[in-house]
Amino acid sequence: MARAIELNGRPVGDGHPVYAIAEIGINHNGSVEIAKKLIDAAKAAGCDAVKFQKRNPDKCVPAEMRDKMRETPWGYISYLEYRYKVEFGQEQFQQIDNYCRAQKIDWFVSCWDTDSVEFIQPFKTPCIKIPSASLTDRELLEAIRDSGQPIMLSTGMSSMEQIQAAVTLLGTERLLLAHATSTYPCAKEELNLRMVTTLRQLFDCPIGYSGHEVGLTTTIAAVALGACFVERHITLDRAMWGSDQAASVEPHGFRQLVKSIRSVETAMGDGVKHVYPSEVVAASRLRLKDTLLPQTDK
Repeated sequence: MARAIELNGRPVGDGHPVYAIAEIGINHNGSVEIAKKLIDAAKAAGCDAVKFQKRNPDKCVPAEMRDKMRETPWGYISYLEYRYKVEFGQEQFQQIDNYCRAQKIDWFVSCWDTDSVEFIQPFKTPCIKIPSASLTDRELLEAIRDSGQPIMLSTGMSSMEQIQAAVTLLGTERLLLAHATSTYPCAKEELNLRMVTTLRQLFDCPIGYSGHEVGLTTTIAAVALGACFVERHITLDRAMWGSDQAASVEPHGFRQLVKSIRSVETAMGDGVKHVYPSEVVAASRLRLKDTLLPQTDK
């Protein structure tokens, strides 16, 4: 099935170059300057887009978690206060929008609640992401569907029944569906990369891969299995403070990842058997007989 969806004028899908996404998420630790450095690193690596997160902490932090205290770079504060410290608002996202436009790299966000959907729409990002944790949130799915924008949906921590229900609600016309396992970092035996093939067989939309593992080879394998977009977390240093840093890829690793993806997609070919001119030269030297097939008059 030929399937492609345009993101900011760039077709994403079968037969097109893999759309490489550097997930900044909250690895900026509330700093626009760190975010800009991560954007620079993603651009230098050859990524097509960077992705952030957007949420209203008052809606997204469970009541039992709000007053729990934790050590942070801002001191010993409540979990709710910490969530606000790493949350960008209008001014910060306007800076990010301006910076990404200047750098000629796409950006978008994962929206965790309907307030965030309303917040992000004026920025006219290429798509809106639904995080794995929100796949079962009907109100959020309907709000993002009704926005009219392309939708990217991650499928971690979800059963096939839940995935099917979400896809039915959203439709496939504007949908990009990503296989994921929501463990940070994820053990290789739980990556289940063959799900990329399964999703490609079940749904008529671009299928991608959102990885949280340590290392690069498994993400490259997802591309070989047919993932037409990939997402990995990016960090300046895996030793930085933050819950997602350890499952992230540093700038030099991201450069190698994108380079390897481009090599693999070039090597995949079209699936039609060819005898290349370079092989004809080899055959003239190595093939002593050609008597298998009937000879035809030329």
